[in-house]
Amino acid sequence: MPFPQIPFNRVYLTGDEERNVIDAIRSRSHSGNRDYGSKCITLLEERFSFLSVFLTPSCTSAMEMGAILANLTPGDEVILPSYTFSSTVNAVVLRGARPVFCDVDPSTMNIDPNLIDQLVSPKTKMIIPIDYAGVPCDIDSIMEIANRRQLLVMQDAAQSLNSYHSDNRACGSVPHLAAFSFHETKNITCGEGGALVINDPNLIDRAHIVQEKGTDRSLVLKGLQNKYGWSDIGSSFLLSDILAAMLLAQLEKIEEITAKRRKITDAYNHLCEKYVVQGCIQTPCPPPGVVINHHAFWVIFDSEKNQTLFLKELRARDIHSYIGYVSLHSYEMGLKMGYKPEDVPITEDISKRIVRLPLYTDLAENGLQRCVQEIGNIFEGIYGF
Repeated sequence: MPFPQIPFNRVYLTGDEERNVIDAIRSRSHSGNRDYGSKCITLLEERFSFLSVFLTPSCTSAMEMGAILANLTPGDEVILPSYTFSSTVNAVVLRGARPVFCDVDPSTMNIDPNLIDQLVSPKTKMIIPIDYAGVPCDIDSIMEIANRRQLLVMQDAAQSLNSYHSDNRACGSVPHLAAFSFHETKNITCGEGGALVINDPNLIDRAHIVQEKGTDRSLVLKGLQNKYGWSDIGSSFLLSDILAAMLLAQLEKIEEITAKRRKITDAYNHLCEKYVVQGCIQTPCPPPGVVINHHAFWVIFDSEKNQTLFLKELRARDIHSYIGYVSLHSYEMGLKMGYKPEDVPITEDISKRIVRLPLYTDLAENGLQRCVQEIGNIFEGIYGF
């Protein structure tokens, strides 16, 4: 009898999405920043103490909007990890700036702040840390460097909505800019969607113009003037109100979703504990005082051979996993920019040994026991205990 499939990801529905979407459709008001979008923005700003939120079609577009607001231009440099998704670096290179890749801290897979200072040059304009797997980056150390060096910080918080830095500060509430994702692989989703958080009040007025294709249309919608025109560069950085209707249903259940995902993290930690103690594998080690949203759970194996064997055995059991990111600095585009694999050695090494385990909200109630049992059997077969 074949094993029941356990996918890597599955979209979770709260039950309120259909009602909201039908209501949004019937409103005949489907463009961005309408009723449901406004409700989402208010919820995000009030719950997480964000100064200003702009809903966007994706986290990718949020980061591209942020790069425009940062005035990135050809010749500028931006420090960011190589262990990230292509959207992080595309926001930089689309403005003509050059990415400067920084290595990671293996305990979190986030950018190592201790390595940033040595990468700063007179051309550096911005730092873009990410919160890998929902684990908050060391934002205090990064902001100290940025303030001392007069740099902007845009936190790629695609995976970390409802994660918190120490002292109960929400991810995305500290830096000048932060970008979130509501892609179907994220804890909170509307299929495709994102948000740009702006905590620097000097950037907010321009952000309204950039979001509206470089026009001052938002002033007309607010009744402050009777016509609008082209006043800056920009693009269509707006989330449809139909998608915002789905998003609101998810945001309103964020604690329920987080609690279910916590059960999965706890089960994986319990399973992996003895193998971590013996040095066979490494799992996430969030810093003291932070709160994670349980977006993802990763395992770093002690060798490429054991990672390959683990993946093979998972496939045989119809359990789907993911290898994580391919290092940007040593893949096609990075090599074209002149980078070499040895330039970012920790990332280069770990990216070949890491595996992300299945983690989706429904797994907490359907399939978790079998998933943990099968993974445990594979670990036992590899390591002999």
